[in-house]
Amino acid sequence: MAEEKIDSADYWKANVRLITGCLIVWAFVSYGCAILFRPLLSGIPVGGTDLGFWFAQQGSILTFIGLIFFYAWKMNKLDQKFGLGE
Repeated sequence: MAEEKIDSADYWKANVRLITGCLIVWAFVSYGCAILFRPLLSGIPVGGTDLGFWFAQQGSILTFIGLIFFYAWKMNKLDQKFGLGE
């Protein structure tokens, strides 16, 4: 029973670490690149507009979709590592 609790605690610790990392990336792209660093990115042209505007309109959404797939992939690996796979 004690070994089960340790595995459970390690599993949730790894899960929370993964979620935190994904949220940091999402926040950096959504708020950092699109809002805070937009003046710095304004001189880089992408598709007829500047990079800061691109991040605000499409980049943050594409990054979020990429993070969903990354999270699902990493959670499957985490589940297999702790013997919780399908």
